Amino acid sequence: MKTLRLIPDKTSIHFLEYRKVALVLSICLILASAVLFVGRGLNLGIDFLGGVLLEVKTSGPADISGMRSKIGTLDLGDVSLQEFGSKDTVLIRVQRQEGGDDAQKLAVDRIKEVLAGSVAEYRRTEFVGPTVGAELKEAAIWAVLAAVGAILLYIWFRFEWQFGVGAIVALTHDVLSTIGLFALLQLEFNVATVAAVLTIAGYSINDTVVVYDRVRENLRRYKTTPLIELFNRSINETLSRTVMTSVTTLLALLALFIFGGEVIRGFTIALIWGVFVGTYSSIALAVPLLVYFKIDRRALTDDEEEAEQEAGA
Repeated sequence: MKTLRLIPDKTSIHFLEYRKVALVLSICLILASAVLFVGRGLNLGIDFLGGVLLEVKTSGPADISGMRSKIGTLDLGDVSLQEFGSKDTVLIRVQRQEGGDDAQKLAVDRIKEVLAGSVAEYRRTEFVGPTVGAELKEAAIWAVLAAVGAILLYIWFRFEWQFGVGAIVALTHDVLSTIGLFALLQLEFNVATVAAVLTIAGYSINDTVVVYDRVRENLRRYKTTPLIELFNRSINETLSRTVMTSVTTLLALLALFIFGGEVIRGFTIALIWGVFVGTYSSIALAVPLLVYFKIDRRALTDDEEEAEQEAGA
């Protein structure tokens, strides 16, 4: 019985011939992400900014422009309305009002009053204070830094420093490009998105470690093979596994995107992008970067021989 294979058993694609093109593309992607982040900024959710969020259901298709006009008469500051999953469901975000919790509750009461004839049901109302929002923002930053730091230590001890640098560059490329995507599309960046970014970091480093393991193994096996040829061989040998993992992950994410609803839409979009860019970086960025580092083959061979001697003793 033949097994399903998206990639033939033996491929011979010369990936490293295009390493300069891939490097330029990656640099452009990182720079574009940085410009978008600085220029447009992130559409931070209520988790980070603080304020009031209401999810409402109307009796028919929502008249968002009419609802916006009614709420605009209240002079509550920054207010945004958007369809949420269906045409009769609207998400209303209102900036935090001055005056503490009583002011937030008063704002909700005033909104309910002006929308009395338009809304059939208030599904949820959330209040987030500025202190909580600031704490969540700080915690999110520390979570990302801690994850990257832990990954760096793991790579540093498992591989030589050249591999560690390459893996961190690929990981940083994936995380920054995801943030750039959210800045470009102005998708809401909330706590769930931070979880998605951390997941992307883990997925990216896992893909890279698989390829690096094969590179290190081939460095010890083919001691006279030119590095370019050896790197191409390593990528091709792990290509089937990399593509199959990405495709099966994407199938699950596409199901979440289609059937999961608006609540996890941003989370799903981030992960779908992360799978694509993580697969790309492990093939076209992480391994080609090793060409520019001076890898000491003799050191690898000596370490292996010492380990064998210790095992024999």
